[in-house]
Amino acid sequence: MPRVKRGTQHVKRRKSLLKRVKGFKWGRKSKIRLARPAMLKAGQYAFRDRRAKKRTFRNLWTLKINAAVRTYGLTYSRFINMLKQANIVLDRKILAQIAEKQPAIFGKIVAALKA
Repeated sequence: MPRVKRGTQHVKRRKSLLKRVKGFKWGRKSKIRLARPAMLKAGQYAFRDRRAKKRTFRNLWTLKINAAVRTYGLTYSRFINMLKQANIVLDRKILAQIAEKQPAIFGKIVAALKA
């Protein structure tokens, strides 16, 4: 049986690793021993923060809606409750966009809820 040399695979694996850590600081962009754990850690942070992003955006939408609703003499929780009672199905993202970009339309929504 012929001898198998794995030099090409070894080089290919290191090249792809260094390609993924391009732009990292210090030796983590050029030294294999430092690049591998840096890449693994970066992957963990990316996985975690893709989930955290959803939480932070929902908090941001809540803040925007609350700020807009306060001008009409309501609180966020009462506003959401009134929406549910009126069977108006608008999610927080859309409500926050309307409140920020088109306050006149948001005012009509609030007026419809109060009536």
